[in-house]
Amino acid sequence: MSRKSGAAAVVAAVAVALTIGPAAPAGAVTGTWKNCTSVNKKYPHGVGKVKARDRTSGRPVTTFRKSDSLYAQAMRANKGLDRDKDGIACEKR
Repeated sequence: MSRKSGAAAVVAAVAVALTIGPAAPAGAVTGTWKNCTSVNKKYPHGVGKVKARDRTSGRPVTTFRKSDSLYAQAMRANKGLDRDKDGIACEKR
């Protein structure tokens, strides 16, 4: 590799790094899973496991988005989204 092409590769790598920016720190909560307000903007009644049942003394929530993978993604990002640990994050009527 010539000196000129080596310098060009370094400049290109720096340009890519500046464009992409630093990676989010491990454990950082961003975007949809930041809090229940953010979740409810996209999923108005929350997200839950396919076989989840709402724990309540009143009428159970059944209108949440049923998806094991979305629920797992939410829990990886922010375990506080399912405070009652019933398998439904940010449920609301």
